[in-house]
Amino acid sequence: MPSYTVTVATGSQWFAGTDDYIYLTLVGSKGCSERHLLDKAFYNDFERGAIDSYDVTESEDIGDIQILKIEKHKYWYKDDWYCRHLTVKTPSGDYLEFPCYRWITNDKEIVLREGTAKLSRDDVTQVLKQHRRKELQERQKLYRWKEWYPGFPLSIDAHSHSDLPHDIQFDSEKGVDFVLNYTKAMENLFVNSFMHMFQSSWNDFADFEKIFVRISNTISEYVMQHWQEDFMFGYQFLNGCNPVMIKKCKQIPANFPVTNEMVECSLERNLTLEQEIEKGNIFIVNYELLDGISANKTDPCTMQYIAAPICLLYKNLENKIVPIAIQLNQEPGPENPIFLPSDTHYDWLLAKIWVRSSDFHVHQTVSHLLRSHLLSEVFAIAMYRQLPAVHPIFKLLIAHVRFTIAINTKAREQLICECGLFDKANATGGGGHVELLLRAMKYFTYESLCLPEAIQKRGMESKEDIPYYYYRDDALKVWEATLNFVKDVVNIYYASDETVCEDEELQAFVKDVFVYGLRDNTDSGFPKAIKTKDKLTEYLTLVIFTASGQHAAVNFGQYDWCSWIPNSPPTMRQPPPKEKGVVTIEFIIESLPDRGRSCWHLGAVWALSQFQDNELFLGYYPDEHFVEKSVKEAMVKFRKNLEEIASFIQDRNKNKKLPYYYLSPDRIPNSVAV
Repeated sequence: MPSYTVTVATGSQWFAGTDDYIYLTLVGSKGCSERHLLDKAFYNDFERGAIDSYDVTESEDIGDIQILKIEKHKYWYKDDWYCRHLTVKTPSGDYLEFPCYRWITNDKEIVLREGTAKLSRDDVTQVLKQHRRKELQERQKLYRWKEWYPGFPLSIDAHSHSDLPHDIQFDSEKGVDFVLNYTKAMENLFVNSFMHMFQSSWNDFADFEKIFVRISNTISEYVMQHWQEDFMFGYQFLNGCNPVMIKKCKQIPANFPVTNEMVECSLERNLTLEQEIEKGNIFIVNYELLDGISANKTDPCTMQYIAAPICLLYKNLENKIVPIAIQLNQEPGPENPIFLPSDTHYDWLLAKIWVRSSDFHVHQTVSHLLRSHLLSEVFAIAMYRQLPAVHPIFKLLIAHVRFTIAINTKAREQLICECGLFDKANATGGGGHVELLLRAMKYFTYESLCLPEAIQKRGMESKEDIPYYYYRDDALKVWEATLNFVKDVVNIYYASDETVCEDEELQAFVKDVFVYGLRDNTDSGFPKAIKTKDKLTEYLTLVIFTASGQHAAVNFGQYDWCSWIPNSPPTMRQPPPKEKGVVTIEFIIESLPDRGRSCWHLGAVWALSQFQDNELFLGYYPDEHFVEKSVKEAMVKFRKNLEEIASFIQDRNKNKKLPYYYLSPDRIPNSVAV
């Protein structure tokens, strides 16, 4: 009689084990096995982290195993089970691996396929074709698109984290509770006594140190010491937590009437402003997206303000980027002066503070929320809806959407919703962040997410011209390593461009992203279909890099760069100055956030800058969805390339007062999960 050995691996996360009854049925090409209870006498089966083996004997040959069925039936009380994978040793001595990596809840049956990745064209038996169709039908009922706010990218249809399918929930919801994490952060930072002191201003800049935690050799302490200096202001456009705004200036905008006479004392090469522009030494950052955005009015006791500045920067003879002119709003005129380094110290300082505050708003809502969180959720939902677990692209992407839908659902529940935590301290709270995101959607393009093209479009690609742009250098290395890995995987499963065109599930995934996730926006440049292997490789690289490298670049530096409040104010309590020569230190302090808002801001940037307890970093795939040797070899090659990048970054950062490490692969999580 044919005998099989079935090995079952239970997950190691909390509450993964079960005491319920587990049944197994093998489905082969010649028939089905009996329904076997997996149970060993006087043994506690399926404990958390356990690997259990069972001998299964059949009365007759069932042929080649095609699928297996797992059933769970309640023993005493509701007891969910997380199954990692099963391995079946056949009578001939072959080993078949069946990846699962799912929660099995209630009295439920799940059907698993052998782990070799297959395109739909590869399935020849009716059993496998039917399983593929049924899996997607069930997923499309679970993962439904929903409009959270008109004009936003579509998101998951769930009111709260607990409404989500169990497979995509956090292991511990408490770990991602924003209210709890903010409160915990403020306890860790010893700022509890200030957090409710709204409307109470600080006395001076030194007074902010009462809530500033000094940690030896950190960037945040260096920022506190040097934030008023022009070189530090300019450096942040290259290597701060929003290094995607700066562009090479090819022409001064018509609404920014800077003259050569205004800036000639800042130019070091004995050239005119026009000549410096031609030489490629002038850069610009324009916050026109903020023009007319409503400021936070949720607190009637505190007026809050938003500006839309334009900042001109110059590469000096030391190759440092420094500011040379700032206009605080878009409409030029006598009440909107252009501030210069030659103005009084406090005039110039306040102008720079306004730029930093504006950068904070665009960073949080556009660079961070829209272009990493919300976009990654679109990819995740489309993946679950259109790609079965056996599809190679599902296996490739699953690690890069881990917890993304969950963290975004929590954000909609507690953070960016009406009366959410975002309203507590931010000038764009109370609806301004919604207006800003809707405006940014109009300029949101596929090309701007393809890193090499995006950098080139901003004129920032030359290492010789801009030698200290570490974000660019490291990001391009990570993008290239990811691209090569994706290319290796694509080449394994797609023999030709024709294979790509004929993959109906892949095309449905791409179409779902465009039609539903991105609201059928043709101006976005996102493809409706993919017709070549090269385009597929680029598209998947974009998906993975957005969720990993790009999110890491704009997220994990928030405490470093934003914890010193005057360097990155989340709100301003006085309007921008309309004339020169009137700004005093007292006016600046009254403009900056009060004690309460400062503490909420500090708690936010601390919490957002922390890794998850069970973080998985780029290139590491402990859940073995792929079983093929060729893909595992590609993963090893990918990790080796990433390790070389990490080693290069570590060597470069040695003895640097301002190390740049956000894109070191050993600090890049696989997915957007915080």
